[in-house]
Amino acid sequence: MYEKELEAIRRSGRFRAPVMADPDAIDMASNDYLGLAHKKKLFKRACKKVGACPWHGSKSSLFVGGYHPIHRDFEKALCEANGFEAATVFGSGFLANLGLIEALVRRGDVLFVDESYHASGMVAAKTVQGEVVTFAHNDMDDLVEKLAQTPVRGRRIVAVEGVYSMEGDRVPKEVFDVADWFGALLIVDEAHSGGTVGPNLLGVFDHYGITPRPNHVKMGTLGKAFGSYGAYVLASREVISFLHNRAKSLIYATAPSLFDIALAHEGFEYIEAKKKKLRRKIAILQSVAEEATGKRPEGMIVPVPMSDIAATLRVRDALRAEGYEVGAIRPPTVPRPILRVILRTAVKPRHYRRLFARISELSSE
Repeated sequence: MYEKELEAIRRSGRFRAPVMADPDAIDMASNDYLGLAHKKKLFKRACKKVGACPWHGSKSSLFVGGYHPIHRDFEKALCEANGFEAATVFGSGFLANLGLIEALVRRGDVLFVDESYHASGMVAAKTVQGEVVTFAHNDMDDLVEKLAQTPVRGRRIVAVEGVYSMEGDRVPKEVFDVADWFGALLIVDEAHSGGTVGPNLLGVFDHYGITPRPNHVKMGTLGKAFGSYGAYVLASREVISFLHNRAKSLIYATAPSLFDIALAHEGFEYIEAKKKKLRRKIAILQSVAEEATGKRPEGMIVPVPMSDIAATLRVRDALRAEGYEVGAIRPPTVPRPILRVILRTAVKPRHYRRLFARISELSSE
């Protein structure tokens, strides 16, 4: 039924298939930035917490009895650490972005979204009742110009990422000032900055010393630095209440897994307790990447530009044969193909030195 379309994808070098991680390989591809997905103590604690409950499945929507003390306690911990009034958990980061943007952008509103925003947000943008305007990646001048020149009958809403998943760069601090100047609601997707950026490893709000305001919305995922699965949104009580009443991916979905939320809570507490040690490890790995590429990463993502798709796949496969797992990211996910190297504190710096050296050697063949 889809043979022709699949063949066209294969010819373009864009064909995808599930990849099973090699347990013997050195993982430099996954988003398990802090190695928490391998820490059995956290797993056992989460099992114990869920095992002590009368039931272990979510059973229903948050709004039909599926809301559990495990959800509530995690939301409370996130609010206390991040300085927000309220929080809600989602089943995944994709669902969180889908629910956030679809719900918050109403008729008469305008969404101003960074052109490199995550695909989940771009999918959501196609569902909104209001207008959608993209601005050049991390270009605050372009954002200001479009905010000033675009007629708006309702709200202005700006959507950015804390650290961008492909470029690996951090959103400028100026975006907070710009949002305030225009009275815009600011959505910050902290999927790749939560757990990796800031003195408390809480993300870009933490990194820039931003005190949350009523116009700030912070989204984060649990399947990356937290070593689990799911997502959360932090905002004012008003915004969270509105999401509870309008976010379809929250209302019409079974409540997030109790085990996943319990595991994320354990991971969050681990990060809080070990933040100094983790910051030192992150800084060392960033220095290694800087030595190899000439540019210091602003998070844990190091994109290595490649000449073409064929070379990207060839180098990726050669590295895999040598026991190194890295990501081969191709269009349309990115404009030009890259090898995406993830800095993980569970991997020793010497492995990254060797990896970057091999990428250079293999790329020149």
